Amino acid sequence: MVRFVAASLLLIASSAAAFSSTSNGLTSHRTPAKSNQSSTSLSMALTLYGSQGSRSPLVNWAANELNLSVEAGDLSKNPHPFGQIPCLTDDDGVLVFESGAILNYLQSKAADKGMHGDKKMAEVSSWISWANASLDPICFLETPDGKVYDTGLKNQNKRIQRLDDLLSKSPFLVDGEFSLADVAVASYLLYVIQFFPDVELHSKWPNIVRYMKECAGREGYGKAFGERVQAFCVARLGEMESGAGKEKKLFGMF
Repeated sequence: MVRFVAASLLLIASSAAAFSSTSNGLTSHRTPAKSNQSSTSLSMALTLYGSQGSRSPLVNWAANELNLSVEAGDLSKNPHPFGQIPCLTDDDGVLVFESGAILNYLQSKAADKGMHGDKKMAEVSSWISWANASLDPICFLETPDGKVYDTGLKNQNKRIQRLDDLLSKSPFLVDGEFSLADVAVASYLLYVIQFFPDVELHSKWPNIVRYMKECAGREGYGKAFGERVQAFCVARLGEMESGAGKEKKLFGMF
């Protein structure tokens, strides 16, 4: 129990910067602890401007899964029109910002190499948009000035229940195979247990917990978010499945 609490405190402390990290005075989005930013190679042109105080690691995760190389850009030269991160550049002056748009662009890079068809690309793109437009506001409740104060996953939610129902029939979101749809959706879900490690999900959504654990265990996730974050997520989700997390919360009441 002591080791779990210590690990939780370390993750929360290192993640706190995500709520206040700025780029040129603009608040960047949340992300957890320190991680590796590298991935394997297909193209040397992709440059990612980001940090651990943004959604940058999910972009690195996507690149890892697609076998695309992404170089770290100099933040002092970040070309984002509002100075925010993450931001991606490519050959021929291509500039892409907003994490969902970047994932879709990386998907198109992979599609150019015949990795996915139009039908799958459309489904993946839809899930990426859903993650940003619908899942994010459920996972992270914000004050009017944009500060996260809690997660909506502490309570029942019809959309999350529907997601759990879908995952009861398939291990992943599109055609039963891992895709960038899962990178987008699982990233937000996994952020939740890092910022709110005491949240209990298994009793409400066991299929989502299984899904989160499967995604967190992937090599590409570990390379992007870091081994410490990966180990914490896998262990915490395992505790949910076994009921250990519930016991710890119960004893913590006395």
